[in-house]
Amino acid sequence: MMRYVQRLGRSLMLPVAVLPAAAILMGIGYWIDPVGWGAESPLAAFLIKAGSSIIDNIPVLFAVGVALGLAKEKDGSAALSGLVAFLVTTTLLSTDSVAMLQGIDAANVDPAFAKIKNAFVGIFSGVVASIMYNRFSQVKLPDALAFFSGKRLVPIMTALTMLAVSIVLFFVWPVIYTALVSFGTSISKLGAAGAGLYGFFNRLLIPTGLHHALNSVFWFDVAGINDIGNFWAGTGTKGVTGMYQAGFFPVMMFGLPAAGLAMYHTAKTKKKKQVASLMLAAGFAAFLTGVTEPIEFAFMFVAPALYVVHAALTGISLALAAAFNWTAGFGFSAGMIDFVLSSRLPLANQPYMLLVQGLVFAIIYYFLFRLIIKKFNLMTPGREEDTDEEIVEMAPGKDRFAQMAAQIYEGLGGDENVTSVDNCVTRLRIEVIDMARVNQQMIKNTGVPGINVVGPRSIQVIVGTQVQFVADEIHKIRGQ
Repeated sequence: MMRYVQRLGRSLMLPVAVLPAAAILMGIGYWIDPVGWGAESPLAAFLIKAGSSIIDNIPVLFAVGVALGLAKEKDGSAALSGLVAFLVTTTLLSTDSVAMLQGIDAANVDPAFAKIKNAFVGIFSGVVASIMYNRFSQVKLPDALAFFSGKRLVPIMTALTMLAVSIVLFFVWPVIYTALVSFGTSISKLGAAGAGLYGFFNRLLIPTGLHHALNSVFWFDVAGINDIGNFWAGTGTKGVTGMYQAGFFPVMMFGLPAAGLAMYHTAKTKKKKQVASLMLAAGFAAFLTGVTEPIEFAFMFVAPALYVVHAALTGISLALAAAFNWTAGFGFSAGMIDFVLSSRLPLANQPYMLLVQGLVFAIIYYFLFRLIIKKFNLMTPGREEDTDEEIVEMAPGKDRFAQMAAQIYEGLGGDENVTSVDNCVTRLRIEVIDMARVNQQMIKNTGVPGINVVGPRSIQVIVGTQVQFVADEIHKIRGQ
């Protein structure tokens, strides 16, 4: 079950990766016309509407992306089936359709059905479509119906399945919607404290990949909060909308890079060069793009207590930003790129105070991490016991990824042990036959930030934002 949820989290990253495009378009549009929101500039209006075409259709992107990501083969019919599933359900359960089915006026329909086009239904549609693909994509029908065999059968079976699902949701969705709204509302009613609790649990769930499920409640229109969508569309409350995003900027842009500096300064002298190269690249990625996994995985498992401190500081950062009503938003993650693009948005409120907060958090992170690492002798990068094996210097350019891939694949046990290789934004996700045959030290010697064993046959190698190039090279080795 845990493995499936992790695959779901990975699949969600495909549609989420589209959001930076929306952020860039809308951010530039709002920069051109920060007052009229497009009313005073045709160019601004064009860019804002182009960006909103993505933001407003996040549920559809989830339906397509999840179906594609969970299917056993990355095939277009799986993605098409995800779209079919979403369209069938949202059409049958729209307010007008429900009004006709119940024989009442549309104004008297349960308000839950007005929100049927949401991220939750999008994700669920993608899951159902992927199950239909995995089950029916190889089915052969009798000759008279042969045209509909295999992959052509998948959208048909998906549509039929969603008819049954829609009947169930007709009765269940109002209950689910009410529960989700109650959960989101209970947290949102806590104001700054609620934002802090969300930030704390967001970081704690990173190792499992389950943070995506938590994010969907607060960031998207699952429980009516829709913090990202409302912030970029300018439809919320200034100083409030964006509270589940703003506090991440001080941590990702300043706090974690400072933690990386602390780990460098506490590393053994002969290993400082190795740690410096790792932390410099990881720190720059965190500051510029908000991708923090290369730093977090560097100490997440070797010093779990330190990671809990990091989660607590993240919660405090979100709570402080929310308490002072400082808001900024992101389309991908809380890095400098998204900060600049969102700082002129209508709902951005004193965003530059987040930079001030970030400088304070950099100091806190640096001295607190350095103190804890030295006091408790934590085995953060560069402080581990010496081994006979040394880091292998990788060749420059494209050859570097090929060399990394070859050594990582060999460390995993090669063709005889590896059954599947996939990747998300920063991690290789590998299934193996026998975990005992995996040489973790050989993999670590490529300079990767970390390794995460998530099951008896599942292992993740944290590479960083250039993981796609390493994955491509491994696929070449495997002949795929």
